[in-house]
Amino acid sequence: MKTVSAVALDDIDRKMLRALQADGRMTNADLARTVNLSESACLRRLRALETEHVISRYAAVVNERAVGLPISVFVTVTLSSQAEGVLTAFETAVATAPEVVECYLMTGSSDYLLRLVVRDIDDLERIHARELTRLPGVTRVSSSIAMRTVVKRVALPV
Repeated sequence: MKTVSAVALDDIDRKMLRALQADGRMTNADLARTVNLSESACLRRLRALETEHVISRYAAVVNERAVGLPISVFVTVTLSSQAEGVLTAFETAVATAPEVVECYLMTGSSDYLLRLVVRDIDDLERIHARELTRLPGVTRVSSSIAMRTVVKRVALPV
């Protein structure tokens, strides 16, 4: 399992991260006021967080229902082998499926856990038949439909 060393964060870094996770469009001036720094010091710290890949990117959080993708489906995938070539072929192919919004290599009885967003059951059936079962190395696919989202956070507890 690959590990990444944690970056040493102080209280100001953590305040900056919490503020940006709540409002990624916050200006540097507003961020500086929020964390009680000068604008130049705040910008230096922000650039350091980006350079260290603590902040990997900025994005808008889109409401899935509002864009016609109200159903989350969790899919476990079992491959024919855990050989590096089989894993790589699967990962390369699954990355091209736009409905797959998350994909994790897992321990346990299945090799991968995917989260898909779909319009309806017909959409899921199409994706299952035409995409998921045709991915390289796939021998078993099992799907579970989420009935309701109870907790979904985009902010990390820093």
